Amino acid sequence: MLELNKNRAIAGEVLSVEDAEVLLEWLQEHPRGTLDLGACTHVHSASLQVLMATRATLAVWPRAESLAEWLGAALNHPKE
Repeated sequence: MLELNKNRAIAGEVLSVEDAEVLLEWLQEHPRGTLDLGACTHVHSASLQVLMATRATLAVWPRAESLAEWLGAALNHPKE
């Protein structure tokens, strides 16, 4: 589930396949918007493809260290 506002998209525990299209549309409408994946423990491959294609900015990385490392590698953007 995603909570969307003007500047930030906040993901719940799972960034699902259903979230992919919504996230893509939001990122297209808010190109400077950032993502908060702090609570996220799983990213579906469709949502990952959106993150990769849009080069989304992660303001908050997942607290789950293994997911943060995996996303950093997949997005070619190491966690800071």
